[in-house]
Amino acid sequence: MLSSASNRVLTFTLQFSSSLKFLPKTHIDYRPRSLHSSIMSSASRSSPREALLDDSGCGGPITLEEWQRWGCISPVPAMVNAVIQDLKLLENNIDAHMVFGGNGGKLQGDFKIQEDKKHRARYETLADSDKKFQFYSARQIACRLLGSRGYLCQKCWLPMEDCMCSKVKPSSLWHGIKFWVYMHPKDFLRQNNTGKLLWQVFGVQAATLCLYGISEDEEIMWNAFKDAGKAKVWCLYPNHNNAPKTVQDAFSHQISADMECAYSLTNKDRPLNFVLIDGTWSNSAAMFRRVKEQAKLAWGEEDIPCISLATGASAMHKLRPQPSWDRTCTAAAAISVLAELQLLPECSTHGLDKQAEAVEDALIVLLEVLTTRRLRMGRSITRKVRHSRDIC
Repeated sequence: MLSSASNRVLTFTLQFSSSLKFLPKTHIDYRPRSLHSSIMSSASRSSPREALLDDSGCGGPITLEEWQRWGCISPVPAMVNAVIQDLKLLENNIDAHMVFGGNGGKLQGDFKIQEDKKHRARYETLADSDKKFQFYSARQIACRLLGSRGYLCQKCWLPMEDCMCSKVKPSSLWHGIKFWVYMHPKDFLRQNNTGKLLWQVFGVQAATLCLYGISEDEEIMWNAFKDAGKAKVWCLYPNHNNAPKTVQDAFSHQISADMECAYSLTNKDRPLNFVLIDGTWSNSAAMFRRVKEQAKLAWGEEDIPCISLATGASAMHKLRPQPSWDRTCTAAAAISVLAELQLLPECSTHGLDKQAEAVEDALIVLLEVLTTRRLRMGRSITRKVRHSRDIC
């Protein structure tokens, strides 16, 4: 076990080093698709989609089976189904169908106007700020679920014609580690999201999705943290309020005595828990505050020190540039954690480098699929670099 001196929640910041690079493996081989395929996929993109209210199109709530096919492990959130029921009632009352466009979850047309009025009125009736927050999250997720039915693959969250599932090779994550992908509702079912790759590669028990603002999900995650103890919980986020430490600085004084015990087979049910905050940088600050608030409720302390990670630039920088090079995508952050731990002698026998490589390979597959899709749609495959003054 880790010593009592380390009984605190830790946060990683990301710093880039030339010693760990993931870009050399990136090679994009563009294979043109048939004309028929291009025409059909173009039509599916341009046409608005009416919501399917269950797999049979007969109406009804989200079932547990459907919910968990999207990558979730929790029960179906009660508030999500309540929102879906309200949407169905409104659809019947105004004699208009729910229509979604874009990448799913975006209501369109007259129904959107009426739904906006109704949900704003409902929001104002919620006096408790936490209830408002939960309602906001549930509505985002409900719309994304309905707008994605029959359009996105439930495993890889890509349009059916671009499904990448057959190209992703599963891998077993060492039992001493568990990832928690703490995801903002606006990133749920997002096609270029990289957090989803972790459970595609390692499975939902080794890399578990927790949706921000969904009480059923957050309860599962924090119950696991309380059971493990705060010495075994880390949050991956660039907290600039505290001086960062390297993995070596944080663990070298205790790792030789405690690491083997902490990671032994007798403790395999109590892994080290790594929280990856998965959302845009503008949303992540609020998510991080919620993590600190929950930590204070659980352990009476919200101070979250930082650990810096030497990492290479994510392959996704090609399509999704970050505000600066010390910020990277969720999958690349997980790669960095595994790579840094692999360098510690006590962890070198657990094959963490191979597990990092499996995530890297999946990340490259995602980049290739998204790039090919952009080319087929006639869109640019390069993105303007933002905040270049922050890039070092």
